Amino acid sequence: MSKISRIEMYHVRIPLDTPFYPSWIPGYPQTENRFDLIRVTTKSGVTGYSAGPAISTERKGIGDLIAPYLLDNDATDISLMQQRLREMSYLGIRSHWIEPAFWDIKGKLENKPVYELLGARAVPVELYASTGEVKGPGERVEEVRRRYEEGFRSVKLRVHDFDVREDIRQVEAVAKAFGDKMKIGVDANQGWRVTIVNDAPLWDLKRAGYFSDACADLGVAWIEEPLPMDDYDSLSALAAYSKVPISGGELHSSGLPELRMMIERKCYHIFQPDAVMAGGIGQTMEVIRLCREHNLLYSPHTWTNGIGFAINLQMFIASRFTDRMTLEYPFSPPSWTVEKRDGLLVQPFLHRKGSLTPPTLPGLGFEIDEAQLKKYGRHFFNMSGLGLKLFAVRDKGFKTALEISRNRKRFGVKPSPKI
Repeated sequence: MSKISRIEMYHVRIPLDTPFYPSWIPGYPQTENRFDLIRVTTKSGVTGYSAGPAISTERKGIGDLIAPYLLDNDATDISLMQQRLREMSYLGIRSHWIEPAFWDIKGKLENKPVYELLGARAVPVELYASTGEVKGPGERVEEVRRRYEEGFRSVKLRVHDFDVREDIRQVEAVAKAFGDKMKIGVDANQGWRVTIVNDAPLWDLKRAGYFSDACADLGVAWIEEPLPMDDYDSLSALAAYSKVPISGGELHSSGLPELRMMIERKCYHIFQPDAVMAGGIGQTMEVIRLCREHNLLYSPHTWTNGIGFAINLQMFIASRFTDRMTLEYPFSPPSWTVEKRDGLLVQPFLHRKGSLTPPTLPGLGFEIDEAQLKKYGRHFFNMSGLGLKLFAVRDKGFKTALEISRNRKRFGVKPSPKI
């Protein structure tokens, strides 16, 4: 049976060997790869996994909200699962990151990778090496040289200086050294500006246009998130003006409705929704369809953890944009390594000369290493169907809990029409 019998959650912290300084949080020394893992188990014993990035234990207590919405429902009824998550969001808690777990179960039950469930076939995937830190021109050139020697033929740089001329100098140095050998993208990390530790530059349309002109002269292949992600007018204007393709869309937590509007307004040339954070697999597939309809491109954001990478790898293959686009490969050694990124996976996603062979395991294409989960994960929530009944009695009292149970059995709630 595919009815959900148990919900478990873990808070995972994988220590990094050296501090990682993400360009998107200036001044912040990240010392761990942190995320929350959900394991959904059906009555027949099939398990589905997903994971959402975490800063700390901010999801503590969320299980008491999640379990009543999901337990005893059919995990393979994706429309119903999406509706349950939508209902949870009315309370201000968006949990799109959970949705891929149901696809994991569905794929395992049908003995197919998710990309096959979505009508695609296995094809090799070309990767771009996605750097994560801001570096000076000389240091960046040496970093790109190492990626080139490892077999990558595409790379993404990070720029985040208050002086646009410093940003251009970095790009210029890399373009001069590798412009005839590698495709170069640039991420400005302006979509969602974070100033919790240090101040950060804030681009406007004038600066973004100036930087775009410089990148066009240097042969840059794309510019990612050069403006705030909700500045729709400026994004549309920049996309219409720029000679370099503009990309973005990774973190739009309202999902499909907002991304549909942005597609119709042509805010980007390349849309990059991360299925973990921007609507789940079902909504992302609709974004992909709309991109094709509007002659736009798609390649997902993948910088979360190994499970998030696996989910978006499935989406990229399913999109059939693999012949035109490359996939982000988060890789910023010595801190952000494959081993630290994929620390819970039995088989890490190791590239071979800048490309990946698609996974063939059913579902999302990975297995969890239980020993590593025990080592790095804190098991903070565990509830079964019986546990839910006991929780309802403690929380609501016996009489009210019984009334709720009777109403659920009698009426049920059907999923609403698609958005």
